[in-house]
Amino acid sequence: MRSRGPGSGVRGPDHSPPPAGTVPEGASDTTGAAPAPGRGRLFVVATPIGNLGDLSPRAREVLAGVAAVLAEDTRRIRKLLNHFAIKTPARPLHEHNEAREVPRLLAELAAGAQLALVSDAGTPLLADPGYRLVRACREHGIPVLAVPGPSAVPSALAVAGLPPIPFTFAGFLPAKAGARTTALETLAGLPHTLVLFLSPHRLVEELAACADALGAGREAALLAELSKLHERCEWGTLGEVRSRLAGVTPRGEFTLVVGPPPAAAAPVATPALARAALDRALASGLPLAEARREAARRLGIPRRDLYALLQMDRSED
Repeated sequence: MRSRGPGSGVRGPDHSPPPAGTVPEGASDTTGAAPAPGRGRLFVVATPIGNLGDLSPRAREVLAGVAAVLAEDTRRIRKLLNHFAIKTPARPLHEHNEAREVPRLLAELAAGAQLALVSDAGTPLLADPGYRLVRACREHGIPVLAVPGPSAVPSALAVAGLPPIPFTFAGFLPAKAGARTTALETLAGLPHTLVLFLSPHRLVEELAACADALGAGREAALLAELSKLHERCEWGTLGEVRSRLAGVTPRGEFTLVVGPPPAAAAPVATPALARAALDRALASGLPLAEARREAARRLGIPRRDLYALLQMDRSED
């Protein structure tokens, strides 16, 4: 995920890099079969979102064994590599050079190179560059292998105390107010929990926009500095969270989890609605018994209640 700093790390055991050109341990294709002769592989590697101790042993082995690590910010990833004494060179791959670099990288992979794709922190492609390269590899038959690990999205869902599924991840909100409102209005109609990344530079503004568009009464958890020493959570309604953050100078990285909207109350079944539902079912060609079942299903009531309403409708005639 973009803009995640190294945070508070716990140094793990040293891992000496394997000899240059070797295939990292645990890096076989998902089928267990070797890649086609002359073909390289792209490893999509998750890196810590705060605590360096969360880098998995397999991720360390892969990063140490590939020819190069592709990163949005090579300075950030170099700190991580240095922490684990990994000497693999880091090369930039970001939104400004991705279109130009992808053909070059494909040529290297086709010639047998082993490359790793990382983000500044977390799981690549979630609000970060890399999609063009992964898709191009798939289109050209070059294996793309997952090295899973930290991600702010499932981490936030796991600790937010809100319904975790179904959920929709919307990434960062647009910086411009008009586009932000449009995006939130589109999300407002989804009966899902929402996960968003909020910019610390626009935190109060974006929280206000969320409360206005999604509803100030919706439950929310604003999580900051996930997995770091000062991890914290503001929990309540969107309106309450917005009020608590007003006038506060934001520090850190923020993930907002918003609970689903309250379920709309079902319309109260009446004799007239029961008769109309039955008439629609009969008009569709259903036999009477099946039409009654269908009418009850549409109204969300038991069939015996439908019969009672239909009797009331006849008595009112």
